[in-house]
Amino acid sequence: MVGMEALDAGLNTLSKAAMREGMSDFVFVVYFNALALLLLLSSNLIYYREKPIPKLPLFIVFRILILGLLSCGVQILMYVGIGYSSAAMASAMNGLIPGFTFILAIVTRMEKLNLKVRSSQAKSIGTLVAIAGAYFLIFYQGPAIISTQSSSHNVLGALFVSDWIIGGFLLVTSSVLFSLSFIVQTWIIKEYPAELVVSLIGCIFVLIPSAVVALIVERDVSAWKLRPNLELLTIGYAAIFMVTIRGVVDIWACRTKGPVFVSMFKPIGMAFTVVMGVTFLRDTLHIGSVIGAALIALGFYSVLWGKAEEAKMAEDGSGICELDSSLDQVPLLRNI
Repeated sequence: MVGMEALDAGLNTLSKAAMREGMSDFVFVVYFNALALLLLLSSNLIYYREKPIPKLPLFIVFRILILGLLSCGVQILMYVGIGYSSAAMASAMNGLIPGFTFILAIVTRMEKLNLKVRSSQAKSIGTLVAIAGAYFLIFYQGPAIISTQSSSHNVLGALFVSDWIIGGFLLVTSSVLFSLSFIVQTWIIKEYPAELVVSLIGCIFVLIPSAVVALIVERDVSAWKLRPNLELLTIGYAAIFMVTIRGVVDIWACRTKGPVFVSMFKPIGMAFTVVMGVTFLRDTLHIGSVIGAALIALGFYSVLWGKAEEAKMAEDGSGICELDSSLDQVPLLRNI
């Protein structure tokens, strides 16, 4: 999961650089999902060449449709938000995902919270610390540690009043939808544990609405022309690593570890993005970024410790298991 976050940070940085060269964010979402669909289709044909595809009930298709629509919203809002703000802002807002997922998991009874137990205390405090670190990284800069030709002070001065706020709002909304998607992934995979099939159908349900939105919003024909430059590299990167590989890994991790565990790796991407921003986008590194990243790491390890303690209690039979073993215990989702 840490490796996936490094790839995610690379995509945020690469997509921002491509947008600076004129790449349309809406067209980008359509193209990389179309390529990912071909890759996932090939993977399914190879994997199920000698064995039957698990029977796909209609209610599972409906749930995957919900997942696809959520993922479509996440992708469009995230990349439009990056266009308005920065890759660092996008990764910083990802730090809110663990908190949103933790709250949603409790509401849907997929997560049990007992503040009298040390593991629950650690997860609660860790989530709050990680969220605080994300806000610290965004809103406090402090003195510059590494200064480059492109100062982030200039970026903030130009964007904070309008574009920076719009971008932040879009990225927060994207984080909420991302958290919901983790819940839905777990909801699906508990009853239909076929990650490749779910990823393939989900990609179809992402591609169709994203193409409709792009055709409505992006009417400039030249924006749809593929150029053999950074744009093409970014599309290939997103399709191969972030949809095909990341999609399958996330669904598998949701099934084996649960949505909160998966979401807690999101803040690590902030540290990767800061390094890549300084190196490739020539951003300026401030002390606030370092302090924010340290807080996020502290919260991250606090939650992981809580997860480890719960696993020990579950093995010893002395505590509760965080994720319910059956969706029959999830009343808010059971009737859909």
